[in-house]
Amino acid sequence: MTMKKAFPAEFVYQVFSLLIAFIVVHALYVTLIRPQADAFMRQEAGNMQADPDYVQQRSFFVVIKDYEQETCFVLMLWALSILFYKGRAVYRQQKLLELDLLKLPENLPIGPEDTRELAGRLQSLPEAERDSLLPRALLTAIERFGATRNVQDVSTAARDICDSEGERLESELSIIRYIAWAIPSVGFIGTVRGIGNALGQAHRAVEGDITGVTASLGVAFNSTFIALVISIVLMFFVHHMQLMQERLVLDSERYVDRWMVRRMKT
Repeated sequence: MTMKKAFPAEFVYQVFSLLIAFIVVHALYVTLIRPQADAFMRQEAGNMQADPDYVQQRSFFVVIKDYEQETCFVLMLWALSILFYKGRAVYRQQKLLELDLLKLPENLPIGPEDTRELAGRLQSLPEAERDSLLPRALLTAIERFGATRNVQDVSTAARDICDSEGERLESELSIIRYIAWAIPSVGFIGTVRGIGNALGQAHRAVEGDITGVTASLGVAFNSTFIALVISIVLMFFVHHMQLMQERLVLDSERYVDRWMVRRMKT
């Protein structure tokens, strides 16, 4: 039931974050980036006509002005918003590792007769905390200990819960990895489009007018450049998120072993 409730909320968040990213980026392109790029290109064209020896300058607005770059920035903001959503959830779960959820004296052993009371303490936690990895692993270990009175079974059950959670967290990063793959692909689409336009104007280059060819080649190279840079930055955050998730799983397993499994007495 918890997963069914959480999925629509996360799905709605992803949809709205994509819409907001598109609106913000497109607004910046319409109001700032493309007007600045057009003004700079007109100025450079005038300078070149006035001085044949003038060396054309480059502008960041010109580099990012095309539709492929705009799409890459939209995808980047979308992926970062999803990473923020997942990172906040992992951070909240990591804070539980600093709490004493069992509320037992440090050296007090745990026997089968204590399982009902300990399970009640965990079930009394707020729903958001109760559905986190650490309380679920502790509760599973307690219930297994009460049923089997076997410490080895308890350790195996807690490890299985942590492993399954690690696999779930890993699978949830698939959408972000897809976005990280799609961004360079969009850049290559711009490369193909630019080269195609350049080839379509090859006859003008033969006649001596290479303006259209150079502009089209600029589209090709700029789109690939921006897409690769964005992909590199995004993959850094993806790997950092994966590291946070792996630490959460390992620390939760270590917490269960230290504060419960080692203190169990049959």
